[in-house]
Amino acid sequence: MHGVAPGVVSGMTIAALTPQGLLPPDRPRERLRALGARSLSAPELIALVIGAGTRGRSALALAHDVLARADGSLRRLGDRPVAALADVPGLGAARAMAIHAALELGRRLSAETPGEARPLRAPRDVWRAFAPSLEDLPVEEFHVAVLDAQHRLARDVPVTRGILNSSLVHPREVFREAIAERAAAIILVHNHPSGDPTPSADDRSVTEQLVAAGRLLDIPVHDHVIIGRGRYLSFAEMGIL
Repeated sequence: MHGVAPGVVSGMTIAALTPQGLLPPDRPRERLRALGARSLSAPELIALVIGAGTRGRSALALAHDVLARADGSLRRLGDRPVAALADVPGLGAARAMAIHAALELGRRLSAETPGEARPLRAPRDVWRAFAPSLEDLPVEEFHVAVLDAQHRLARDVPVTRGILNSSLVHPREVFREAIAERAAAIILVHNHPSGDPTPSADDRSVTEQLVAAGRLLDIPVHDHVIIGRGRYLSFAEMGIL
């Protein structure tokens, strides 16, 4: 804010914002109210999700303990099972689930496309749309990107969660929503928890089966994109579709 001295918010000093005259780091609610959520550290935000402390431990102290279990990484924290967080002394299952829910909201927010959906015209477009929600999952998820006539993402359809093989990914499940949405085409998307997007024999078999089904239904499969960690592989780019 131009012309405002450090420690002043909207013409008021920070010291005037609370009855105690301070906004110490162990008062995240007051800090958020006065300065906004972006001014808070990760432990302060987690403390707000936790809510209240326990005997002898503030919510902020619990938040630091939670982050320590993931070496200070929110990404690693989101990958840890709820039971592992619930073991933090004073936290419990309900608060551990609240933290997981908050991290999942963050993932979904980052996966949303602002404004009008952009066309998925290239494999990199698909990677950008799906990587935020898929690249760090501990298990495989298979999704179908249903495209409209302008190649925009009309719907993201999760099909399976777990090991990918032809017995689990049936053409009926893949094309049901595509038919209902009158899709112009579809793109197959799934992740590799290992981070390596190299296709397996099952990946190739499933792709061949679904491409053949798409030809029969007149709903072309434009690509199969495998999401790795920080990278992707496109069947169309490799010429194996």
